Amino acid sequence: MRTRLPWALYGVLATLTGLGLAHVVAALTDADTSPVLAVGAAVIDLTPTPLKEWAIRTFGTADKPILVGSVFAGVVALAAVAGLLARRRLLYGAGLLVALVAVAAVAVATRPEASVLDLGPSLVAAIGAVGALAWLSREQVGAPARGRRGVLIAAGVVGAIALVGGVGGQLVTRLRLRPEDVTLPDPADPAAPLARGLDQQVPGITPFQTDNEDFYRVDTRLDTPVVSSDDWTLTIDGDVDRKVTLTFDELLEMPMIERDITLTCVSNSVGGEYVGAARWLGVRLTDLLDLAGVGDRADQILSTDFDGMTISTPLALATDGRDAMVCVGMNGEPLPREHGFPVRMIVPGLYGFISATKWLTRLTLTTYAEQDAYWTERGWATDAPIKISARIDTPKALAELDPGDVVIGGVAWAQERGGVAKVQVQVDGGGWRDANLGPSGGDDYWRQWFYRWQAPSGSHRISARAVSGDGEPQTAARAEPFPDGASGLHEVIVEIA
Repeated sequence: MRTRLPWALYGVLATLTGLGLAHVVAALTDADTSPVLAVGAAVIDLTPTPLKEWAIRTFGTADKPILVGSVFAGVVALAAVAGLLARRRLLYGAGLLVALVAVAAVAVATRPEASVLDLGPSLVAAIGAVGALAWLSREQVGAPARGRRGVLIAAGVVGAIALVGGVGGQLVTRLRLRPEDVTLPDPADPAAPLARGLDQQVPGITPFQTDNEDFYRVDTRLDTPVVSSDDWTLTIDGDVDRKVTLTFDELLEMPMIERDITLTCVSNSVGGEYVGAARWLGVRLTDLLDLAGVGDRADQILSTDFDGMTISTPLALATDGRDAMVCVGMNGEPLPREHGFPVRMIVPGLYGFISATKWLTRLTLTTYAEQDAYWTERGWATDAPIKISARIDTPKALAELDPGDVVIGGVAWAQERGGVAKVQVQVDGGGWRDANLGPSGGDDYWRQWFYRWQAPSGSHRISARAVSGDGEPQTAARAEPFPDGASGLHEVIVEIA
């Protein structure tokens, strides 16, 4: 065991050295080409939908760190095996390390927008790992004759390279993630001032406007893309009269609208956190489509991000008069990088997986018969309006409270259905009672609500439902997020002392 343990450690050190060097190279170019992230992204693409939904329900926003950690743990375990193989013969250990890197290289090469240069980090990882393992092996084999000093020096240098590479890659990534200095134009069609919400009146309620740093993020990427506005262009093509390409400056010169819109992820479970409300600035989608002239065959807009990720939006819904827009601003600031800088798409009333493409670079007018997008290939719905829903923010499930006055509160949304007309609360299966509504931010914006309840002692079940301005009540029928969004009533159980 004593003779095997150092060799396993050498395999791990060598692999970490290769990964550290690769991480620096990837950070200087495209972090998604980093071997671990590339494999993680491939795992996401290959994971069956039910397993993805389970991971989101179980781990929430920690699902991606857990995935990356799992991939990294697997790589470390195999690296230890490579070290043990090198104990028998260096070629065996080096071969396993090369095989590991080859898996990452294939994951990078099969990305939609991959180029030969994207394989650079994988090549660096292979050279660094094999070179480090060869050095450590040579020193270990020669130790009986030359002493342990050479082994210790080699292990220390290799470990330092791995550490510096990992830390250096992170520092470079942070520098690249700094926001650009962009001055946004004033909107030609501004939104009305947003009323003051119930944030201070009802402790525990969700803020009326979601801060940028608190806004949920759900996408298939394991990193935060760095897209320069100087190099960015938007192309409109497909079934159009003329192909149009716009630069970022040209987009900013177009008339801008400003709207308060609530976004919801289709993976949001009943009562879930994947929903947020913000003020968005951008160009009307129809204004952009008019520049190209839409043909008479198209029934979908296939939007593509900078890395080839595609989302399909029903053309009829995107152009039916709602405030569909190509956005450049969020809550008075340029889009944060994690939310799509420099440009993203938003179509009110539709779940994000068919409407909210981030890092947008192309709008292709086509048909569902001709082209499938990422999510439609995986069986998700092509037409997915956001379902009416109310969420209970306070009290929390299983809260222990004193008898008497208890404030129940939360948010509700009913986009493209006349907004939220009322929210009702039910306790222990009794009658539905109207809650008090906070101010309106428009039909496409959520609404805060609260209800004062005189709570008796015991265990109680609290339910809430919303009713739209069109008179449609929230359904009690339970449905999972796949394929077109979750439904059912949010319920919490509380204990009154």
